[in-house]
Amino acid sequence: MQSPVHFLTVEEYLKAEERSDIRHEYVDGQIFAMSGASEEHNQIAVNIIALLRPHLRGRPFRAFISDMKVKVNVQNVDIFYYPDLLVTCDPNDRERYFKTNPTLIVEVLS
Repeated sequence: MQSPVHFLTVEEYLKAEERSDIRHEYVDGQIFAMSGASEEHNQIAVNIIALLRPHLRGRPFRAFISDMKVKVNVQNVDIFYYPDLLVTCDPNDRERYFKTNPTLIVEVLS
């Protein structure tokens, strides 16, 4: 017998994520725990941000690393992911815990 799946609202997910010690991605009410990244994975992400940072300085771009979520909506389904790096320049993209209109998303494949 399968146990019932508990679906969370976006608001419940965001509130739970603020208190959680581990990160979760969210897809249409379901959450999925994320595993930690390797040393090599982290070094690649750090190298990319180090290369991008000088090009972003003095411009309206803001760069974020792996703890910032990006919210997407596909066919009326809300999804929150944690990309390794994201850059936004939209002045209206001011949510504190997620971004909705990134200019660049980088995902390091391990």
